Amino acid sequence: MPWIFCEPARTSKVVPKHKGILKIVDDEELISESRIVVEAKKPKKKVILSADYDSPVDTDDEGPGADHKDDKELPTCLMCVCLTGSVYCEEVSPDMTTVPPLPKETAYLYARFNKISKITNRDFADIATLRRIDLTGNLISEIEDGAFSKLDQLEELTLAENKLVKLPMLPAKLVSLNVNHNVLKTKGVKANIFKKLTRLAYLYLGDNGLEAVPPLPESLRVVHLHVWSSLYCNLSDPLRKKKMFLKPLSNWQPLLR
Repeated sequence: MPWIFCEPARTSKVVPKHKGILKIVDDEELISESRIVVEAKKPKKKVILSADYDSPVDTDDEGPGADHKDDKELPTCLMCVCLTGSVYCEEVSPDMTTVPPLPKETAYLYARFNKISKITNRDFADIATLRRIDLTGNLISEIEDGAFSKLDQLEELTLAENKLVKLPMLPAKLVSLNVNHNVLKTKGVKANIFKKLTRLAYLYLGDNGLEAVPPLPESLRVVHLHVWSSLYCNLSDPLRKKKMFLKPLSNWQPLLR
């Protein structure tokens, strides 16, 4: 008789049920219920393949405040037209307000008629292959002084129809500079800004608020100005010695040969 009463006690366990009510269950039933409880509390995880595509990597679910900025921003060549060495971003929709990331081999950038308002030192820092930049018809009011300093191959820079009040430092190999139709002031153009531009041949400064210009390089072939009538007297001697013609228009059009 003692053996009969002891055996159930050895093979069964007393576990709490609800509010003090006891329940006698077998070992197998207890193990089964315990597994269900553990599985129900296991946090959900995503399985993402690692870079070698061989072993899965578990990552926790993103919280409600996760940043999805990268998901919303389209790659440049989906917003723009990318050809070999050229990127065309004209009148991009939705509005383009900053210079987009460019392919490393970009030589020609046309980002005209957008809403770009500022050029920073980072925008072209890694694109040393650029030879032409055209940002006509944006809202650019500020260009950081070193924005173009690393562009050793840049030959043509067009910033017409923007809101610039001053010019930044310019790369030495520049051949053509167009800043027509801005709001440049005399004090916004440094006295030595053109000193090292020994290859500059085309300079367009028309329709700005300039009252005088700094010394210009002798390499110039065409200068387009729209300034006060006293400007001619302020031009450097080498320029005044060359042939210059005044058209019957509101703009100066010196033709240098």
